Amino acid sequence: MQRMTALFSAALLATGLMTATAHAQQDQDQAQDPMATQQAAPAQDFSDDQLQQFADASQEIAVISQEYTQRLQEAEDESAQQEVRTEANERMIEVVENSGLDVDTFNAIGQSIQQDPEMMQRVQEMANQS
Repeated sequence: MQRMTALFSAALLATGLMTATAHAQQDQDQAQDPMATQQAAPAQDFSDDQLQQFADASQEIAVISQEYTQRLQEAEDESAQQEVRTEANERMIEVVENSGLDVDTFNAIGQSIQQDPEMMQRVQEMANQS
């Protein structure tokens, strides 16, 4: 159980890395799709498929987060650190999008599970079965 909580914590921390990139992308998406804002609402009910996609993506993001945390610590200067952060963001966004979710929905699920212990339990069970 602690391992799963740590996994989701790492994944949620990693989403913080994606936020700056996602905001720029979100601004473009909202200009093209006014419904995008509604998809990101944290109070939304998520389907089992979306929760499973979140669980799967979170596991991959936790691995990426660990890998890039090590690389970030080894970076020699601010420029190198920024390059590592950018590369990590791109990989995490790719994982989320490949899971079938958009970044906003992934982040909304992450926020929801922090506020809803029952949803957290469901996602943890899904991750354990993957």
